[in-house]
Amino acid sequence: MSRLTRSAVASVSALAVVALLAGCSTAATSSGPDADAEPVSGGTLTYLEPQTWTTLYPPSAGFYPNGGIVNNITDRLLYQNPETLELEPWIATDYTVNADATEYTFDLRTDVTYSDGTPLTAANVVKNIDLYGAGDKDRALPISEAINNYDRGEVVDDDTVVFRFTAPSPGFAQAVSTINSGLLSDATLDRTSEQFGPGNATEIIGSGPFVVSDEQISTQTSVTARADYDWAPPSLTHQGAAYLAGIDYIVAAENSVRVGTVVAGQADIARNIPAPDEAQFAGGSLSLHAAATNGVNNGLSFRFREPRLADVRVRQALIAGIDRQKIVDTLFTTNYPLATGALAKTALGYVDTSSSYAYDPDRAAALLDEAGWTKGADGIRQKDGEKLTLSFNEALPQPRSKEVVTLIQEQLGKLGIQVSLFAGDMAAQTKASTDQSTIQVYHSMVGRADFDVLKSQYFSKNRNTLLNLNPADGSIGDPQLDTLLAAIASEPTTAERQAASEAAQRYLAENAYILPIFEEPQVFGLTAKVQGFDTESVGRPSFYSTWLAA
Repeated sequence: MSRLTRSAVASVSALAVVALLAGCSTAATSSGPDADAEPVSGGTLTYLEPQTWTTLYPPSAGFYPNGGIVNNITDRLLYQNPETLELEPWIATDYTVNADATEYTFDLRTDVTYSDGTPLTAANVVKNIDLYGAGDKDRALPISEAINNYDRGEVVDDDTVVFRFTAPSPGFAQAVSTINSGLLSDATLDRTSEQFGPGNATEIIGSGPFVVSDEQISTQTSVTARADYDWAPPSLTHQGAAYLAGIDYIVAAENSVRVGTVVAGQADIARNIPAPDEAQFAGGSLSLHAAATNGVNNGLSFRFREPRLADVRVRQALIAGIDRQKIVDTLFTTNYPLATGALAKTALGYVDTSSSYAYDPDRAAALLDEAGWTKGADGIRQKDGEKLTLSFNEALPQPRSKEVVTLIQEQLGKLGIQVSLFAGDMAAQTKASTDQSTIQVYHSMVGRADFDVLKSQYFSKNRNTLLNLNPADGSIGDPQLDTLLAAIASEPTTAERQAASEAAQRYLAENAYILPIFEEPQVFGLTAKVQGFDTESVGRPSFYSTWLAA
């Protein structure tokens, strides 16, 4: 086998959470079961999410609440081992790649069915990847950011498919191991974007170990195990049906509710345990699971086309004026290492560019002076009658974003830079994110265990966090940046992709386009009842092998 190695948010109150949990058998235990205990089947696990899911269309499922469901109701062609990041067989038993990575051939299992009883066929696999690789504008279904240079898929025979590309696409094998390529039934693939959204969960049909059985919009989504599931990745010790009978995904937006409910044993597991609450899980009946996300670090994107940030000296001053170490030490724990570059150290393509992100407030002040921004009577710097005021978004999916920006506000305030926080729900944040007159500094991150993650974040036709592409007129501010990022997804060999990634990261650093802050994990809090819990390669929950101890 050819393997590429390492290659509007709804919330519920505390009372509502208690009501949703009523009747759940989740009493806390005083200690964990014997490490050698045999897994037991049955029981419904209660899982708390800070936000509700927004879509179950795989290419748009990167938002963690989306992915936490999609990861458990779909299978993928390949399996990415979360420990080694190697690609292994799953629905595809084998695959080959031609020399320039423009053609991939997959051998398929022929015994797989969807939860509605329809077979997973070669034609169905092609239909999946054709949609994800090309998108459908008429149905408002976007192209997967994980698939590059896609041309078409072809059925060779009952158990063989081939995919062709207009240019090298070396990340494709890893792309079909991600939730963004989760396989869906033919009928599900015919749905519109809106029909993948809230209110439609029970109609999204995958071939995974769980199937959505109930949805209470914005508050709870339930999945039930498939008794006939028997096509897990062969490398897993566990085979056959999932151990759990089901999972209740419950939205609990308030940190205190989410943490307190698990600590009290009224729920089994919660995602996004705030750093200050980690100590509550240090006891014998509780534990933490901090999963690496293996991608672009939690950090800031400076919209360099915005007039206030057009001068590189201003961007350099922002970087020199922000004490990242103080932010990490004040707000986080050892689960959040200080970033040393655009990518996490565990990410494919990583290079250390930390020398470009040194804290030096004296240098920051000098740069601002040099750029012509002088302090006015109110202490705020100004130039040609305009004040140096910048708006940062509150990144709702990111841990403690509001507190991070508040500390930055204090630090930059000492330099005469006025920082404001753009607050609002997910719908408001999403709308504002593409308007540089509203948001000049964008706080975000993205996880993906492939070189292409850098392109996903910064390329003009992907997430475009720098707004290199102006949405208003389609113009590109820095074509060279796009060229460097595109190379990461088009160079055919691992060595060339590594070099391309390093070149792009150095360019981002040299031009002061970004400020990485910390390597962001996904932190889960568990009771001792939860055994066998794991995450996929970027920290989304995998419940297939999870079981509940008595």
